[in-house]
Amino acid sequence: MGIISSLIAVALPRYASYRASAFDSRAEIDLRSVAMAEEAYFLENDAYLPCSGESCTLLPGIKKLSAGVELTVAVRPTGFTGTASHAKGSGKTFTWDSDLGGLGR
Repeated sequence: MGIISSLIAVALPRYASYRASAFDSRAEIDLRSVAMAEEAYFLENDAYLPCSGESCTLLPGIKKLSAGVELTVAVRPTGFTGTASHAKGSGKTFTWDSDLGGLGR
């Protein structure tokens, strides 16, 4: 019984970390997809589209965002900035700045 308890004590925090990392990846992937859709939208309309959450589905190729992803795009005269995070992630917020070349690290 003690061995099983020890294994659970080690595995459970690791599992939670992997799970949070997977949710973070989902937010990053959605942000990348929306950024590419913004560029496609710009080619057609000569302007970027500000959006938040489900309003980002107005962009070409975006059917829906992943569940739990909070995503916002703010536009500027020369580009846009997008941010994304996941409610069940690690708390990390991903940022995309079109003027700076994309995803910030």
